[in-house]
Amino acid sequence: MKRALISVSDKKGIVPFAKELVNLGYEIISTGGTYKLLQSEGIQVTGIHEVTGFPEILDGRVKTLHPNIHSGLLAMLDKEEHRKQLKELNIQPIDLVVVNLYPFKETIQKSDVTFDEAIENIDIGGPTMLRSAAKNHRFVTVVVDSNDYERIITQLKEKGQIDEMTRRKLAAKVFRHTASYDAMIAGYLNEQLDVKFPNTLTITFEKVQDLRYGENPHQQAAFYREALLQKGNISSAQKLHGKELSYNNINDADAAIQIVKEFTEPAVVAIKHTNPCGVGVGNTIFEAYRKAYESDPISIFGGIVAANRPIDGDTAMQLKEIFLEIIMAPSFTEEALNILTTKKNLRLLALGDQLQQGASPSLRYHSVGGGLLVQEEDVKEIDEENLTCVTERKPTPEELKQLLFAWKVVKHVKSNAIVLAKNDQTIGVGAGQMNRVGSARIAIEQAGEKAKGSVMASDAFFPMPDTVEEAGKAGITAIIQPGGSIKDEDSIKEANKHGIAMIFTGQRHFKH
Repeated sequence: MKRALISVSDKKGIVPFAKELVNLGYEIISTGGTYKLLQSEGIQVTGIHEVTGFPEILDGRVKTLHPNIHSGLLAMLDKEEHRKQLKELNIQPIDLVVVNLYPFKETIQKSDVTFDEAIENIDIGGPTMLRSAAKNHRFVTVVVDSNDYERIITQLKEKGQIDEMTRRKLAAKVFRHTASYDAMIAGYLNEQLDVKFPNTLTITFEKVQDLRYGENPHQQAAFYREALLQKGNISSAQKLHGKELSYNNINDADAAIQIVKEFTEPAVVAIKHTNPCGVGVGNTIFEAYRKAYESDPISIFGGIVAANRPIDGDTAMQLKEIFLEIIMAPSFTEEALNILTTKKNLRLLALGDQLQQGASPSLRYHSVGGGLLVQEEDVKEIDEENLTCVTERKPTPEELKQLLFAWKVVKHVKSNAIVLAKNDQTIGVGAGQMNRVGSARIAIEQAGEKAKGSVMASDAFFPMPDTVEEAGKAGITAIIQPGGSIKDEDSIKEANKHGIAMIFTGQRHFKH
């Protein structure tokens, strides 16, 4: 008789699966709660203690860790010596293992979880059985996912056995699963101990979807999200309408969310190729959108828009007027949805009401050839009391307001970055140039006549006074920058020459 060992925490579908196995001539061995459930459903089941000859002890911590179990899982049945040893010791092989693990992930996501509770939900026997069976998959079928139950039964009915390639694929799934499980445990313990950068880094992500392609049509791609999903980001967004998201959509959407999180007042961000082409704040989300649109009505075409307040009907009517790839907001009113869903391909994403910068920095990962760069998220805010005015003229209260607005935006623009702002909106953005004055000239040219009376933000210091000189020619009245160049004095003198107020923040925001 074939033997199946079943021990599951998630019992979805296990009763009909076990009944099918019994009908196919399998003896069922089980433990704990699974044993009781199967018995209560009238399924003939052998307790694990009957196989081991040893009771479950230590509150169930020890029950399957026994030679009678693991010999039955690890025996190579094409080796005469293995078969002989099993016979001498009266150990029977186990043909099928069905195990899923203690709910560690679900446990640590509870708001009131204690450290001791988390530790108790670390499964030991389950991963050990899974790994034993997966290692010996030539002879043992191992199932960790309830979605595979139907496939197993179908093959047993049609072929009388599980084919070798299926066993191999199931074994690979097991090792992915146990690796992810251990990575979550390691991550939790690292977090408890405030270990941000351990000597060996184990992280785990779950696939959301295969993508049509990557940045370009010839590149394959997929989208993964963190196993312990946080709210208020692109990975947790709910798609309400429109086509599937592409690789570039997701990348741009993430950039838009990071910027809009900077603001507590109603704000709208328009993104093209991960850079903001328009940012506006206002008393209402309608006003914020109008300012974001007017910042650059050309570049916003085909872009992505993110708002930090619900989209209402009036705002939706404005958004509908142009071609956009994605609109994101905490939510959409029913009227807004009725308006925007008339555009078949427009993607609408609900971000939820937790759209704010995290109190503590999370980590960002960037792959390089053969390695991984890991750093904290750039969420540090400036303290207005620590700002230093280095010029003869101090900024007016309105200039200071606009400088702080521009500073929130410039940190999200590709370096070298220059942002011009006026009346609570960006009016010029210079991104990703090889020198800073080049970025300044692009931003000033984009702003045109609006540059006069505007303010400038730079993500890093000025190594030369040429950027300040360009600002003076354009009629820019105030500048915010980190300071720290050995030639700061040259820029300060140039600012004084043009009557520009200049503030040093003491911190930079490179974004490469």
